[in-house]
Amino acid sequence: MTVEVFERIGSQVGALGVPRASWFNATSTLVHYILGAVGQHARLDGDTAGGPSDVDREEFFDVLSTTWRELDAENYPFLRTIVDQDRGHDDREQFLAGIAIVLDGLARLR
Repeated sequence: MTVEVFERIGSQVGALGVPRASWFNATSTLVHYILGAVGQHARLDGDTAGGPSDVDREEFFDVLSTTWRELDAENYPFLRTIVDQDRGHDDREQFLAGIAIVLDGLARLR
């Protein structure tokens, strides 16, 4: 399956006008991002062994946001700053934003 994913994404990378010398790195980046996101969401949804299938999303983010707010502000300024963004984020929107960021970077290679 990874071969098919790599082939299809690689074909699109070429169609974007990315220089041939950058095809491997560009395609690898997109494939790793996509498969990593899919794997993470499968675990969160309980679709894989060890996934928290009986954990409510709201409960999960309640615990996470509480934990992050209690972190030392000096050692974890970033996490404390984004805690409210994380709590209310939409997974699909976040995934698409990541793809857009990668594609923007690829467009700069042309």
